[in-house]
Amino acid sequence: MKSINVLTFIASLLMLVLLVNDFINGKTKIEPPVGGKGFALIELFTSEGCSSCPAADDLLATIQKEAQDKPVYVLAYHVDYWDRLGWKDRFSNSEYSRRQVAYSHWLNEPQIYTPQVIINGKAGYVGSDETALRKALNRSLTTESLASVTLKAQQNGESLTVNYQVTGGTTSDRLLLAVVQKMASSKVRSGENSGRTLSHAQIVHGLYQMSLTQQKKGQSTIKLPAYFNQQDWEVIGFVQNATTGEIFGATRATIADLPDAGL
Repeated sequence: MKSINVLTFIASLLMLVLLVNDFINGKTKIEPPVGGKGFALIELFTSEGCSSCPAADDLLATIQKEAQDKPVYVLAYHVDYWDRLGWKDRFSNSEYSRRQVAYSHWLNEPQIYTPQVIINGKAGYVGSDETALRKALNRSLTTESLASVTLKAQQNGESLTVNYQVTGGTTSDRLLLAVVQKMASSKVRSGENSGRTLSHAQIVHGLYQMSLTQQKKGQSTIKLPAYFNQQDWEVIGFVQNATTGEIFGATRATIADLPDAGL
């Protein structure tokens, strides 16, 4: 019995040393998924009217850049409830505020705030807490996903026809498609960030959903912004449980132009 206690103490001490080392370094590197099956969908709730948000925006941009060759998908939702404080965020949308409220119910959190990050629909974090985010990210990348999704799309002007197929998951799932602008900046002239030029990454401009209750394979057409182009924008799809909010799988759409009818 004593030997078990001693071994437990030694193991705990070693774990403490590792945790302290991580804290001192301030971050841990993104590790590859086990068997290539892990993924991370990172949802940031942010606002140009929030003085705490630029640090989170910058952190998520860094993570996005580091993880270009990994199954990491970043979505930045600009909420609208800070627009009343003196600066109207041009990217804000009440739909994204409602999505954050939905997460507060799913995760049993009494308040919503910015910057907040949700990873795989399972837990919330302060968006500027780099150590916590990187640890959660690594856990997600080493946890097998419960669903896989394939998206193939063709662009025709301001519309995108998406062919999707989902395997795994549950009958309560839905497929969501986010239209994302990769980079943008704003000069803020009033409010908490007055006088600053803010850089943004992975800005969501539209979020579309379809039920997977009846079938997990199909086609949907979504509207694109007039200035959408495949170099500066992308479409990210993910499978989310409508009851718990948990996200089971995610991917980027493979987009092709419609063939020229004259050829």
